[in-house]
Amino acid sequence: MRATSIGHAGILVQTRQATIVCDPWFLPAFLGSWFVFPRNDQLSPELMAAIESPDYLYISHQHADHLDEAWLTNHIDKTTKVLLPNFATRELERRLSKLGFTNFVRTENGKETELGDGLTIAIHVESAIADGPGGDSAIVISDGESRLVNQNDCRPGDLGALTVHGPVDMHWLQYSGAIWYPMVYDEPRESLIQQARLKVESQFARSMKYVSLVDARVVVPSAGPPCFLDEDLFSLNMITGDELSIFPDQTEFIKRLQAVGNDRATLNIPGTTIEISPSSIVVTHPMSDELAQRPFAHKEEYLREYQADWSEWLRDYKAKWPQQKTNLLTQLQDWWQPLLAMAPALRTAIGGGCLLKTDDAEMYIDFTNGLVVPFADQKYRYRFEISRPLLEKTVADKAVDWSNSLFLSCRFTAWRDGAYNEFLYNFFKSLSVERMRRAEQEAVRRTAPDSAT
Repeated sequence: MRATSIGHAGILVQTRQATIVCDPWFLPAFLGSWFVFPRNDQLSPELMAAIESPDYLYISHQHADHLDEAWLTNHIDKTTKVLLPNFATRELERRLSKLGFTNFVRTENGKETELGDGLTIAIHVESAIADGPGGDSAIVISDGESRLVNQNDCRPGDLGALTVHGPVDMHWLQYSGAIWYPMVYDEPRESLIQQARLKVESQFARSMKYVSLVDARVVVPSAGPPCFLDEDLFSLNMITGDELSIFPDQTEFIKRLQAVGNDRATLNIPGTTIEISPSSIVVTHPMSDELAQRPFAHKEEYLREYQADWSEWLRDYKAKWPQQKTNLLTQLQDWWQPLLAMAPALRTAIGGGCLLKTDDAEMYIDFTNGLVVPFADQKYRYRFEISRPLLEKTVADKAVDWSNSLFLSCRFTAWRDGAYNEFLYNFFKSLSVERMRRAEQEAVRRTAPDSAT
């Protein structure tokens, strides 16, 4: 079995039976905020040809750094077989169908699916409230000789689920940050720095726990971090370690593993191949070891060069953000109030009002009464400040998941009175009838188990 990094969570898996491309991401995501790190826009023509002509395509979940719709539209044949996680809804299937894909292989959660000639896959689905109703998934690929676990961002509730299919040879997993917390919060910088460091430690601890449990022959740090090339966000890159950032790179994670006696992790960049057999593990970079280390050893220089190469694209992209002003209040009332009416348990769990503030408009989400009204100095527990063009775009797009469409961009500021409230963010991830129905069911289950049906 050969697995090649194609950047971030992207993997090209080649076995004697077939090839599987996982989560190919090439174009900047989340309102032009996230870029692949190290960069994957300079892969060889031979590798790109293999990526663009797989036997199977696997998309783990709907976040834009995994589901790159613009790239898939133009680069993958639409007759390619798509391995579908068994999510509670068919949103992912509908989105891929809209792109033109027609050949879907439906799977059962956690159960092996035979693809032919001894090649099997098992997709494990997670739909915790933290993932939003869209869910997340991990895939286990076995070719009869070797076994690969591609965990990407997925956080299995059953920590042993990924090992039930047999011993694991390769384990690809996330270890770095993938959220906007705490950087966007309106708090003293010293407090945010402390929170960021605690977040990094918790990320490392969780990932090291997975590594220990899966106990693979080789560990491949992946699925992050992104880098931020817009100058407005450049400070989110972790270069010296003193930044307000939750995005350490894989060299730091490898050091943590080595400190506890685990030397199985391998540095990888886009184009790095890992070939594994029962008797050998061979890692090959697409360039010299020195050049492969450069994105990490000389990170600021590397990022500035990368930034310069994409500056024109970024400028043109931001110029397309809407400048016209519409009646946001009316649109949100028409869109959200029917959804709020569906979710009394979710509203109660949120436990307070929310001020939605933009350049020249302020709206109040009255969760108690299920209304969106003009802000008139009502007491609020949460506040979001979003620039008018980005709020206009998100509303015009009728984005059903604001974490994917807005929050992960880190292009906003937030404030809260008290602790983090997962139900608030699940509201913003559930802005369709289908999603809100599931969000309300989850809120009922979580807050009043005896009343769940």
